[in-house]
Amino acid sequence: MRFVIQRVSEASVTVNGQITGKISRGFLVLIGVCDTDTKEIADKMIRKMLGLRIFEDADGKTNLSLDAVSGALLLVSQFTLYADCRKGNRPSFIRAGAPDAANELYEYMIQSCREQGYEVQTGEFGADMKVQLLNDGPFTILLDSEDL
Repeated sequence: MRFVIQRVSEASVTVNGQITGKISRGFLVLIGVCDTDTKEIADKMIRKMLGLRIFEDADGKTNLSLDAVSGALLLVSQFTLYADCRKGNRPSFIRAGAPDAANELYEYMIQSCREQGYEVQTGEFGADMKVQLLNDGPFTILLDSEDL
């Protein structure tokens, strides 16, 4: 599983001209699900993401977590995070999770974050989405379950 976590001042997702998710301060998280991912892996990734202290404290140090700043989450499924570009010029997506299994894990992560008390907005799984953001910093973190 791969997360691209961007600290944002604001972010939104639009599908067919309609906003499906919009947040102010928080994390825009692009989520890539692999063919071997499980709920246990999702739990580890969520725990790590929610524990990240990448918001500035009163002294300007990145010392505060999402919870400490009452931040929100905008979770967006993005299978292209598993693009394999080693051969040729056309990426292969063979390692990306099958759509049904990937969507199930995506929905599981949304529900898990909501159950932990976070405001969660979303994109639309499998849709052509337009994502807008104001990256705060810029500050972007890559999390890969293979590294945890």
